[in-house]
Amino acid sequence: MLSDEELLRYSRQIMLPEVDIQGQEALAKSRVAIIGLGGLGSPVSMYLAAAGVGELVLVDFDQVDLSNLQRQIVHTSDSIGVDKVLSASKALKQLNPTTHIFTIKSKFTQAQLPDEILQADVIVDATDNFNTRYVLNRFCVRHKKPLVSGAAIGLSGQVTVFDSRQPNSPCYHCLYPEGHEEQPMTCSESGVLASVVGMIGTVQATEVIKLLVGFGTSLVGRLLVLDAKYMEWRSLKLAKNAQCQVCADQKS
Repeated sequence: MLSDEELLRYSRQIMLPEVDIQGQEALAKSRVAIIGLGGLGSPVSMYLAAAGVGELVLVDFDQVDLSNLQRQIVHTSDSIGVDKVLSASKALKQLNPTTHIFTIKSKFTQAQLPDEILQADVIVDATDNFNTRYVLNRFCVRHKKPLVSGAAIGLSGQVTVFDSRQPNSPCYHCLYPEGHEEQPMTCSESGVLASVVGMIGTVQATEVIKLLVGFGTSLVGRLLVLDAKYMEWRSLKLAKNAQCQVCADQKS
């Protein structure tokens, strides 16, 4: 049951027939794990907290650096040298004190699967390296957790949803098979426009809300690609690989 204060806080969202009271209550009962509190994780965490997601699990091993502040908008100049999970937690509690925040200062590894992550309804991949993404993908396939994946570099980005609860959904390994990936570029090597990570992160947050509330059509089976230089979006079909070493043998 939403309080009078919550009804007022979320009133503009509740007005939407796709959300309504029932959808807002579903958000309040949901838990989302965000892996990475950088350029993508910043807008994702802020919009999910603002939208009324009940519990957020923040996972990151790094500290805030001056060079992060150009795009990692959940952090401030006062947070330089502070653990990103603590910096983000402070900002999100100020944004919405009704959202419960759990912090895990650690890299996401197969050996470490805290209950806070196991109990998440949706997991967000806001990381920037292949190794973590592969581990995260295997975890989500094994435990049938929807995975909202995003990436951005330079003036381009991409976002999709992998949902192993759906028998025809591909996984990250279908898109980028292990052992065949190119050496990933990093923001420190190639640069990135601040607003590009914001655009991708905002789409990720929207996909999470749709999954939690249960409306619309998700990006499962589609890869949304952004070319910000010419402001073009492309939607590419992404099929499940019948020989995928990760998801092909999973039963629906």
